[in-house]
Amino acid sequence: MGAYLVKRILTMIPTLIGVAVLIFLMLRVVPGDIVELKMRGDGGAPTVEQVEAERVRLGLDKPLYQQFAGWMIGLATFDLGNSMWTEQPVTQEIAGRLGLTLQVAIMATIIAILIAVPLGTLSALYKDSWVDQAIRIFTIGGLAIPSFWLGMMIIVGLLFAFNWIPPMQYVPIWQDPFANIAQLIWPALAVGYRFSAVLARMVRSSIVEVMREDYIRTARAKGVYERLVIGRHALRNAMLPAVTVIGLEFAFLIGGLVVTEQVFNLNGLGRLFVQAVTRSDFTMVQGIVMLIALVFIVTNLIVDLAYAWLDPRIRFGGK
Repeated sequence: MGAYLVKRILTMIPTLIGVAVLIFLMLRVVPGDIVELKMRGDGGAPTVEQVEAERVRLGLDKPLYQQFAGWMIGLATFDLGNSMWTEQPVTQEIAGRLGLTLQVAIMATIIAILIAVPLGTLSALYKDSWVDQAIRIFTIGGLAIPSFWLGMMIIVGLLFAFNWIPPMQYVPIWQDPFANIAQLIWPALAVGYRFSAVLARMVRSSIVEVMREDYIRTARAKGVYERLVIGRHALRNAMLPAVTVIGLEFAFLIGGLVVTEQVFNLNGLGRLFVQAVTRSDFTMVQGIVMLIALVFIVTNLIVDLAYAWLDPRIRFGGK
């Protein structure tokens, strides 16, 4: 296992380098000049000399290979540079937004698991019954209804039913846990519904497939209680594909909550990313993309390790 972990960690390096090269080159070919946007943003009319001086100050006058080399040296020392728009450290700005997004993603994942695993199991055990049909309708709704629309309906429903809306000013959990949860539980529910729909369908199909296996028939023939057959044998093995879905969906949420954050007025990572793109803030976009890539890679590693825990037959680095 140790050798496998070292090997996987080492393979992260060329993957991240590849992502760095792609995002750097892509940002340099898209239209938009941050110097023009920044200097004209306040209604100013800068001269050509002022624009060129600002470009020199930001290092944008250097050849691309020098800009890339400087950025890569910074990455090697965990320095993402400064935002070209706010001139604040990119790491600092990302850290200020990541906690909120991470909390919503974790809450949405927990909600999805709590909903999807029982519903997916029931749907598989009562296949083609009215229970299965009802759960299918639930999951189809989750796949069809956009999370941001559901979020707006949640706000409207709370307003009409209780004359109350979630707090619009973010409160960190360490300052006031109750106010924090009261604000973030609703976007987590809006996102978690779609997440649970995807996961429930995966759990259902996996259990239906596992229930046809020989070891399930053998366990039943030996007189093992049906509850143990489902819980100890069927569900545990059926969770392997579900774990993949959980990992990928969680990683997606880190950078995919843009519209939901807008609906609930949350200054999360997705909102910061959109702002950086519209401003052509290269360093900020590069930093966020690298973070999201790292989250996907690490999540994928955790999923692979979870396979070995769920199925003892899976071994890494052994013969």
